[in-house]
Amino acid sequence: MAFKILTRTLVLPKSIKQIRSQIPNFSTSICSNTTPLSNIFERYGFPPSNLHTFFTKNRFLLDSNVPNVEMSLKIISSFSSSKNFVVSMVNNCPRVLELDFLKKWEMGISKLGFSDNSSLTMNILEVSRKFDLYPDDVLQCMECLRGFRFTPATITRILEELPMIITMNEENIWGKIEFLLGIGIHRSKIDSIIQTYPCILGFGVENKLKPLISEFTEMGFKPNDIREEIMRNPKILQSEVGELSKCLRMLNSLKCRVPIKEKIFSDGVFRASYKVKLRIDCLHKHGLIYKDAFSILWREPRVILYELDEINKKIEFLINTMKFDVVCLVEVPEYLGVNFEKQIVPRYNVIEHLRLRGGIGDEVGLRSLVKFSRLRFYNLYVKPYPECEMIYGRFVDVKVRKGCPEGMWKLFKPQKYPESEEDLKNMKSFMEQLR
Repeated sequence: MAFKILTRTLVLPKSIKQIRSQIPNFSTSICSNTTPLSNIFERYGFPPSNLHTFFTKNRFLLDSNVPNVEMSLKIISSFSSSKNFVVSMVNNCPRVLELDFLKKWEMGISKLGFSDNSSLTMNILEVSRKFDLYPDDVLQCMECLRGFRFTPATITRILEELPMIITMNEENIWGKIEFLLGIGIHRSKIDSIIQTYPCILGFGVENKLKPLISEFTEMGFKPNDIREEIMRNPKILQSEVGELSKCLRMLNSLKCRVPIKEKIFSDGVFRASYKVKLRIDCLHKHGLIYKDAFSILWREPRVILYELDEINKKIEFLINTMKFDVVCLVEVPEYLGVNFEKQIVPRYNVIEHLRLRGGIGDEVGLRSLVKFSRLRFYNLYVKPYPECEMIYGRFVDVKVRKGCPEGMWKLFKPQKYPESEEDLKNMKSFMEQLR
């Protein structure tokens, strides 16, 4: 009998509607209990349609003090005038709405002498959230950096560029400073070096920095030269061990015109090697393997003389506008060595116009587009089509000359001698005799 009663209880429960009526509706409770909070959040730029989801994910706000939440939002908005900043910060790190958390942070940055910085605050709060750190941990790291005699501007740069510094201990940071002192850099210069490139503090001393200096020495550079180059451009230390040596070997094997080679080495061998390294990285970033990138630079050394922005612009035009694969550069490296505005763009515009109107039978490849001489390109694609001369613009000044080159007539003209008074008398007497 007891078994039958239990079975009926399990098999025949109350209707679902009756059960639901006895359970409080969480969605309804949120809407009814958060009306003051919703008004405050809307005032600070939060979209009304997203507030329900936001409160559902952060239920601690339901039990929070409304004036305290409003005060927290007011403090956050003081970091930046943009409402998007407030929305982004609260969504990424809802813990900032805790008033005690914000007050500790605000007191800490004012105590350490830092000006309000929205990006710095965002980075620090994001790292604090990711590693579950409290304001005390962050402020302790900032105080530690100030103990190394870094200026507030440098500490701000470090925390913006290398937020992971919060997780490092004091001994680890001191090891990088000791390394810089060991290669002969004066203590007063270290602050500016770190401010320029804070990522140095994230490198390993034994597995990167020291082997890198040994490589520079083996390349033939003196300690004074190495020190001066690091002070001038600390980003040199981001190179991997062996990179600059390979770049220098490639430079020494170049077979190009003397003026180009002289221009490449005009700032010294060290800077020339680093220029090659940056351009190799640029080509690799666009999808080329390192072997092909070195091949392109060796066959077209003019690329080394172009700025990185110019190289990026050419490659993006090649891929996005001309619809060629980046691998085409291995076959036609000359594309990166010619002038973008004067040669690449006008020629492409002419070919594209002829392609759209059906004036080209065969597809024009990148090699023909780049390697044709100005005269040959003009005769093939511009001269037969008058409208293309308008497209080609001021680069259409190609003239087909016949006969002797301009200026040769001067070599065949008889030499003219000045006439004296005696010559005139002789000519008159001669003419009188003919009469």
